This record gives sequence, C-alpha cells and structure tokens, in this order.
Amino acid sequence: MALSMDEERILTEIASRLSRDDPALAARLERFGRARRSRAQRIVTAVVIGLLGLVSAVGTAIAVFFS
Repeated sequence: MALSMDEERILTEIASRLSRDDPALAARLERFGRARRSRAQRIVTAVVIGLLGLVSAVGTAIAVFFS
C-alpha cells in the first residue's frame, strides 16, 4: 500500500528531526532490517549446503549398497 504525499512528507520530517537530534540512533535504525550478508554470500552458502547434502546422499547410498 502506497503512502499519500502527506504521509511521505510527515515521515521525511520525522527522519530529518531524528537525524538532527540523535544521529547515532538514526544511523542504527537505518541499518536495522538490512541484510547483513550480500547476495553473493547467500548464493555461495546455498551452493555449499546443497553440495554437502548431495555428498551426504551419495555417501549414504554407497554405504547402504555395500553393506
């Protein structure tokens, strides 16, 4: 749901006042909710987990086959 022009103006004013009154808190709130890892790091993590799962499945299949 989009904000009205008036709501946008009010939020901009609040952000401006917060930045002026407490810059440390404003910076902390600006970072809040942002992804801590980059997209590339998430992709690499997903690929590594996928490969570990594949190796585990193949290892289990081989162990079952030869037991």
